[in-house]
Amino acid sequence: MKVYLNEITGIDDAIVSMFMSKRSWTREKELEIRSICDKVLDNRGKIIISDKLSSELEQFDTWMKSLVKWGWTHTTMLRFIDMSITVEGLHRAGQDDWDSHTKRFNNRIIRSSTRLADFEHEISKWYEDKIIPTDIALQHVNQNIPKTIKINGINYVKAINGYIREDLKDNKDVKRGLYMLSIPSNFIFKVNMTEWSHVYKERNNSSSANPEVKLCCESIANQIESFHSQFNRDLFKKIKN
Repeated sequence: MKVYLNEITGIDDAIVSMFMSKRSWTREKELEIRSICDKVLDNRGKIIISDKLSSELEQFDTWMKSLVKWGWTHTTMLRFIDMSITVEGLHRAGQDDWDSHTKRFNNRIIRSSTRLADFEHEISKWYEDKIIPTDIALQHVNQNIPKTIKINGINYVKAINGYIREDLKDNKDVKRGLYMLSIPSNFIFKVNMTEWSHVYKERNNSSSANPEVKLCCESIANQIESFHSQFNRDLFKKIKN
């Protein structure tokens, strides 16, 4: 499994939001915030460390500290911050666990379809040395697997992980009934910082989640912190949601 934090967006909006409630906002202040964010963040929203930006970085750091200080309890501020994340090769059962948080992603998640795509004898990396599908095991012990079988007068043909009624052998909805939960799944999703904290609390290393789901969660947390040190596990655990 590989996890990619594509970008973090909306930090400038979140900082601007801090100045709204007490009417300390001005258009000039907003333009200053956006100008400094444009200078200190790259096109993926990651902090740029440069001596040439020392004053801008100092101001940005001050705003970020205030954002974290107030944002964990005034959670709407952190809802302005979005993370785009791609996951490659999480097993399908783990994908199902991740899908349970779809509402937290505002339904912004698309995964590999078992209906629109074909799978062979594939299993995720996490399962590779732990399980062997029956078809593969029989091949290793040189046991012939019949190409067709007849049960109750009905012909069935060999497919991945089992047999399909002959007249339905090309039906995608039927074929996926034989797919195992260990098949690798790819997906992309977006989540805001406030809702991410809930997912982190439910799926981190201290939770009872599936081991590969925990790896996925912790990898995302590591990458978010690598973009901005203020966005760390202490914050994820504190945010009210």
